[in-house]
Amino acid sequence: VQLQASGGGVAQAGGSLRLSCSASPADRRYDMVWFRQPSGKEREFVACISRNGNATYYADSVAGRFTISREKGENKAYLQMSSLKPEDTARYYCTAGLWSTLPPTRSNYWGQGTQVTVSS
Repeated sequence: VQLQASGGGVAQAGGSLRLSCSASPADRRYDMVWFRQPSGKEREFVACISRNGNATYYADSVAGRFTISREKGENKAYLQMSSLKPEDTARYYCTAGLWSTLPPTRSNYWGQGTQVTVSS
């Protein structure tokens, strides 16, 4: 699985950013997942959406502020981040796969990630 994430940048606290992720090949539908890794810390789960788009899951730290969605019939997902906080600053990674249980705790496939920086 190959992944491409984009959309990171710098935002002020309270602002918004939208991340995009594309996964290939397109011969099957994947569960799509976002993780993030603050500098010097471990990678942590953020949000995921099931391969059919019917189920979404969020970390407690972002629930109510972030929304994950996907293009119908495609391996393209988005993470709309609102009410951003400085503690959301991290490198955000998307991953894709076929897990029996969501959210997943690990993945074998990672893109290069995209940096999100939230200033106070």
